[in-house]
Amino acid sequence: MKNMIRLKVLFIFLAFYSAAYAQKNLIPQPQQMLLAPEKLDLSNGVWIKNTDQSLRAEYKLLDHLFASWNINKVKNSSKKRITTVSLHILPSLAGKEEVYNLLINANEIRITAKSAKGIFYGIQTLRQFDIENKKIQLASIHDEPAFSWRAFLIDVGRNYQPLEMIKEQIDIMSKYKLNVLHFHFTEDIAWRLESEKYPGLTDAAVMTRWKGKYYSKQDFKELIKYCQERHITFLPEIDMPGHSAAFMRFFGVDMQSDSGMVYIKELLTEFRTNFPELDLIHIGGDEVKITNKNFMPEITRHVEQLGFKKTFGWDPGSNLEPQTIRQMWMGGPKLIEKKGDKVYIESKHLYINHMDPLETVTTLFHRKIGEIDKEHKNLIGATLCSWPDRAVAKPEDMFLHSAIYPAILTFAERIWRGGGRPGWVSNIVPANDPDYADFVAFESRLLAHNTQYFENMPFPYTSQLGLKWELIGPFANEGDVHRSFQVEQNPYDVSIKVDQIVEGGTVILKHWFGNIIHSAIQNPEPNTTWYARTKIWSDKSGEQPFWIDFNNLSRSYLTDSPELDTWDYKGSQAYLNGKRINPPTWQQPGQKGESEVPLIDEGYAYRKPTMLYLKKGWNEVLLKLPVAAFRGRTWDNPAKWMFTFILLENEKIKN
Repeated sequence: MKNMIRLKVLFIFLAFYSAAYAQKNLIPQPQQMLLAPEKLDLSNGVWIKNTDQSLRAEYKLLDHLFASWNINKVKNSSKKRITTVSLHILPSLAGKEEVYNLLINANEIRITAKSAKGIFYGIQTLRQFDIENKKIQLASIHDEPAFSWRAFLIDVGRNYQPLEMIKEQIDIMSKYKLNVLHFHFTEDIAWRLESEKYPGLTDAAVMTRWKGKYYSKQDFKELIKYCQERHITFLPEIDMPGHSAAFMRFFGVDMQSDSGMVYIKELLTEFRTNFPELDLIHIGGDEVKITNKNFMPEITRHVEQLGFKKTFGWDPGSNLEPQTIRQMWMGGPKLIEKKGDKVYIESKHLYINHMDPLETVTTLFHRKIGEIDKEHKNLIGATLCSWPDRAVAKPEDMFLHSAIYPAILTFAERIWRGGGRPGWVSNIVPANDPDYADFVAFESRLLAHNTQYFENMPFPYTSQLGLKWELIGPFANEGDVHRSFQVEQNPYDVSIKVDQIVEGGTVILKHWFGNIIHSAIQNPEPNTTWYARTKIWSDKSGEQPFWIDFNNLSRSYLTDSPELDTWDYKGSQAYLNGKRINPPTWQQPGQKGESEVPLIDEGYAYRKPTMLYLKKGWNEVLLKLPVAAFRGRTWDNPAKWMFTFILLENEKIKN
């Protein structure tokens, strides 16, 4: 009874001070958090009270954490002012399997959870607390995820990734409470898992990219174990019957044929024999013409007979069985009704490769998963996908072509907390919008994590806040994107009408997905020219680094590289203090979009910043943004009407 009274008093005390003394930098932010201004002094050491042998891994994690804080670990708490640290599994705790409570009071640090997963996540939250002079803030946290399925997809079928690179991503996933690694390792390009029965399947001659690069059975076991130790489910995907050209090159038959089905069943049986610890398997089913309607039902029966408890497949796709969990990947926002037995996972507009790096954070932060605030029985969560379809010169390039780590952190925030905005947005919402303050707070936390946890790691993001653009237009250019208008002569003439004001380093005027995604211009028209203007203050004169772009090249579509002395194929121009800003000297100018030609310098996040001379005081920026037809040269070379222009001010940018 005394403990209950003391806890109630602490909760009242913490509630009074929570607004003024918030722990600002947790990602994902807990569902409920109360904090006090006082701190617990750990300078005399901590006694980790190890009472549960089932939590050996979690106690070891605690040892590492306190060692990283330079806090001594003592053998008992007999001495005065020694803090007790304890972990407790309480199966009766209300909430999801991953629910946990974290309490930091004047005497102890205690994590209570329904399962070892919850204990693990409580430690991840504790890891992010600020430690100053070996003191930690008093806190009471009650937390659980809004969605139980929080996944990240890595595509190694198209572009091979070394084992250590994959492990680094798994580490980041675990620290931010993602719990499923979707591992896509078979593709048209290559089958990247060794087969003892058919060793030639991974021969270099059968692969069209990263030839001869594949994973051994031991590699797979190592990854599975690495995930298990971090409470991450390993979901392998053997994509079928589509995306199977590598299979066809080796066996010489279509996977849907009678003989093809024999081979794929043998491979699935071998896979199950080699990895009996796996319960789930993704069987693909997307982007293929079904010539054998019995293929998917037969494959589903086969893997279920092998002992896999659940199958997953793409939707839209082939004729999946009712019990197969559907991963949605195409189409606009759709509300999954709470009825029937079908279960869904959301991946629509969760493809990082379709997003500009700065846009990635904006759109993922505001994303409402499946158009619901939290999971229900028919929609259990979402998978963030990284699809580097285009060849890369080296695996590290994928992390700068797409904002993988900023994306993981932002997605982790949204999928854990739930909520978000209906529909899909691409730009920062207006300052008078109720969600604006939340984005401001999140960006601050994101940048703090970049500084604290991502040293020497690729993290292509910089603060976008405070950069306001006045949009002026539209002007009819009659298809002539080089046509000039009066605003270019005197951009800051007081008689010029401003249509609207937008904020951000990247502004999407019209996304290549059209009206599905809310962009800056409400009713964009072809054959028009817009202008964007702003002023940038500089405390001193001199050169400063900028990110500048007008067409983020997707890693899926075959976008052409710009010609020399152009920014893009739309006629975009940039001016600083009345002078034209010259585009970069492209390394492969005019290169037609080609899957096997790696991008080199076509995107701001993976080339050196553009150095511009700023005068002391205000500097005027004018961007010319013409467009003709809203289509590219071909369907896979689309026009994305947008611009990026931002000063890299006091930020740690790795490129």
